[in-house]
Amino acid sequence: MERFSQQHEGVILGMLSGFDRILFRGTLPSVCHRAGLEAFLATYRILYKDFGAFVKRLSDQVKAHAETFAAQSGRPFHYLASSAESKEDIAKRIQVADGITRGLVCVLSCVEPCTTYAVQRDRASRTIRVVSAQRKCVHLYFYFVDREFGLMHVRLQTWVPFNLQVCVNGREYLAGCMHKAGMRFEQRDNCFVRIDDLSRAQQMLDRLTKRRWQNFLNRLARRVNPLLDRTYGFDRHGYYWTMQQSEYATDVIFRDAASLQALYPRLVTHAIERLTCEDVLRFLGRRSDRRFVGEVTSDLRKRTEGVRVKHRVEENSIKMYDKQGSVLRIETTINNPRRFRVRRPATRRGRCRMCWTPMRKGLADIARRVDICRAANERYLEALAVVGQPQPVRQTFDPVSRRILHHGRPYRPLRPLTPEDTDLFRVVLRGEFLIQGFRNADLRRWLAPPADSDAQHRRRTSGRITRLLRLLRAHGLIRKVSRTRYYRVTAKGHRVMTTALQLREIDLQRLAG
Repeated sequence: MERFSQQHEGVILGMLSGFDRILFRGTLPSVCHRAGLEAFLATYRILYKDFGAFVKRLSDQVKAHAETFAAQSGRPFHYLASSAESKEDIAKRIQVADGITRGLVCVLSCVEPCTTYAVQRDRASRTIRVVSAQRKCVHLYFYFVDREFGLMHVRLQTWVPFNLQVCVNGREYLAGCMHKAGMRFEQRDNCFVRIDDLSRAQQMLDRLTKRRWQNFLNRLARRVNPLLDRTYGFDRHGYYWTMQQSEYATDVIFRDAASLQALYPRLVTHAIERLTCEDVLRFLGRRSDRRFVGEVTSDLRKRTEGVRVKHRVEENSIKMYDKQGSVLRIETTINNPRRFRVRRPATRRGRCRMCWTPMRKGLADIARRVDICRAANERYLEALAVVGQPQPVRQTFDPVSRRILHHGRPYRPLRPLTPEDTDLFRVVLRGEFLIQGFRNADLRRWLAPPADSDAQHRRRTSGRITRLLRLLRAHGLIRKVSRTRYYRVTAKGHRVMTTALQLREIDLQRLAG
């Protein structure tokens, strides 16, 4: 990330990283799985034949509470005939029309698909059992203007298991914090094009990582779900909260729209044409060896507000797009955290020890989620740092195309467009080497013939690779990682080698034109 900011320091005002959109999901432990529901029905002596009538009574109470809540607040309750309508747009129109600055904006109701339960007969065993089922039911959307998060919503499923969904926006939270602190800033839609004190704003946004979300979410649940009253028995454990989806964005704020628009088309071209599947896997900290059996895709989409590049690795993704003309946003979205790992205490062979285990959706792993997303955004910006301001190719190739002396030893000039040197460049720039770097043995695997049992041949190959590494190091294209055998590509190396590979593949007609 520092390399990108240094590359464009003349046109960048600063960077801001933090949560954008966060989607929390609340489930009632007593009824969110089949065994729990069966135990709940047995505890309250509800027969399976009465299951439908029992749940309908609960559902009617939830709906009646929503209508009463809206009426007591003096706010509208609307039923939407189609779930495809944008609830947020409707809520914003009502908010602006009525001048709502705090509290309930409206309650919207519509029928949407849901996962619920049904009673089913098992003819083989001649018994009745509860099974999971995909059905449709009424969902209630409560839109609030919160004192911290601005416009937000709570979505309640009105049929068992009465799941809750809470959606908040980190940028709206930051706007509220800066407004209270008296800081000057300019906000457009969901991003900031100017903040006078970026370092202080970053500290404010970082508070969301350590926030005690449980208390905030439980207060919202008690406001919208009347079944959490002791009368019904659902209050015994309350809601269990998970982070269903998170968007962590790094905003690069440019001085003006013209500066970003002069650079952005080249960033898009580089992201689509040069970033490989291995690169995308490494951005998200995933292995690129044979153990990975998922799917990696990249796509480009042109929208009214700009051009968006999105890379998907199974359920998770990282994307780039321009916001409000002068903000470059890199955003990592995590839908399935179990694709990543977190170090925490776990029982192994009867003993509790620190282990790397799959990351959970629960609130306990929010800090680790932030670390993964921030690192992914930084790696993506590092990969984009090779795209600079327009300059003649000769300024890139002339310095490395001369014979040089390095520590008293002469080194030949590089030949950036020859097959031999570009083959070396292509291997050195492989995505799997992006994070940790590469060793002599790593390059030998790609540049040398298949493994040979002849020890003398292996020594000769290793010596040849060593000389190539010294050559690249002398020209400043790579550097050695201190106290290791690893090498990493420098900013100059990215610029020279990426340019050489692009020129090797460019269409001659494009140059002639």
